[in-house]
Amino acid sequence: MKNSPSFLIYLSVSTAVILWGFSFIWTNSLLQQNFPVFSLVFFRMSFASIILLTISIAAKKLERVAKKDWGWFLFLVFLEPFIYFIGETFGLKIVNSPTLSSIIISTIPIFALIAGKIFYNEKITGFNIFGISITIPGILMIVFEKGGIDFSHSLGILLLLVAVLAAVGFSVVVKQLALKYNSYTIVTYQHLLGAIFFLPFFLYHESNAFSFNSLINADILKPLLFLAALCSSLAFILFINSIKALGIARSNIFTTLVPVISAFGAFMLGQEGMSIRKIVGIVIVVVGVIIAQRQKKS
Repeated sequence: MKNSPSFLIYLSVSTAVILWGFSFIWTNSLLQQNFPVFSLVFFRMSFASIILLTISIAAKKLERVAKKDWGWFLFLVFLEPFIYFIGETFGLKIVNSPTLSSIIISTIPIFALIAGKIFYNEKITGFNIFGISITIPGILMIVFEKGGIDFSHSLGILLLLVAVLAAVGFSVVVKQLALKYNSYTIVTYQHLLGAIFFLPFFLYHESNAFSFNSLINADILKPLLFLAALCSSLAFILFINSIKALGIARSNIFTTLVPVISAFGAFMLGQEGMSIRKIVGIVIVVVGVIIAQRQKKS
């Protein structure tokens, strides 16, 4: 089959989403081994920046950043991973409900649709709106399977909404930078600066208790390298290319598949079951994403 540019773009964004879906499994593996949170993010950013710098320089993909654009790069990193990570992690800790957290994070495509229209006048079609509206009940069927949730933790909900807005803001800034720089340059500096952002938190909160011998442990190093090489390096390069081609709204619609991939991956690894209700929810989400990608013919 001949690969058209559109097919390659959809393959790219689908691959990025699959990797992000598995990132929850690899991250959970590290947290279950009591690997410190700030250490996890700092070393993930650091390893990713080393990998990206090596590849970008070797392939001559690393571009020189104009002085006037450094502010945009710093703002990009401030939004994601910095603010997004803080909002998602501490929001989840306060709410203490993966179910509610998943629902709030899954609203990213809705806000992305609005942001794409406001900042770049991206077209919003009936297919986009209808497709997103279909994915929501599908996600609810997946994440509500284990029972009810507690809505009383308003601060946690607020922090999760901050994470959502940070992710949407990241997409807006990325599209602006992608007009001037390739994805290798953007992702390399994103993770290099991200490691610098999280270094003070690692040094202040966890450096005394952290043991570098833990990095020699294969059970720690393996998921950490997967997160750095696949979820941070490769996935972000593919996703930025997708934003440039598809726009903010249509690219972010694919992120509704992340909890679907996580559920399926956990089932394949024997960590969770796969009920009929969950399967139906997955099918609904996939159908919704497909419909949301359709465009009116000229």
